[in-house]
Amino acid sequence: MIRRSIGRAVLWCTRWRIEGDPPATAKYVLIAAPHTTNWDLLYLLAMSFATGVRISWLGKDTLFRGPVGTVLRGLGGVPVARDQRSGLVSSLAREFANADRLVVVVPPEGTRGRTDHWRTGFYRVACAADVPIVCSYLDYSRRIGGFGPVIEPSGDIAADLPLFQEFYADKQGKYPDQQSVIALRPADPSGVASPG
Repeated sequence: MIRRSIGRAVLWCTRWRIEGDPPATAKYVLIAAPHTTNWDLLYLLAMSFATGVRISWLGKDTLFRGPVGTVLRGLGGVPVARDQRSGLVSSLAREFANADRLVVVVPPEGTRGRTDHWRTGFYRVACAADVPIVCSYLDYSRRIGGFGPVIEPSGDIAADLPLFQEFYADKQGKYPDQQSVIALRPADPSGVASPG
């Protein structure tokens, strides 16, 4: 009850609104896009508090040092070492298998800066865990954030990508020029697509 009140107060004070309802499903990967600023985390947390959705979110391990780390963990933060991410997909799949309820936030851009593709970790986690992907967003042009469609991954990300492109086409981050292109990682010169 206190968390919900805090979330609503933050949104009211910053003039943000929530659109859409959280899905009824107990376990899913929640993608957060566009991601162009550290402010995104504040609004994401406020919206999760206000809607009662308890989230776990991934952050670089350097953020979790000292007393700040304790606070971030209490807010659902999970430290990830950027140089040791090879087992992350299988680790998260195990967490989903062992949990009754779990919502893991994975920003597909993977960074606040502009890139020419989305990373595919969110999709690989959802497939490995056999859970749906829920689109969430922060649209700074309207000061609205919320929940979009629930997407059951087919296992073919290239086939599913247009669903994400269509949904996020009109969503604007705080810094639109920093928004990443919703595309797969370009193929290398040999013609083989690089892993995302």
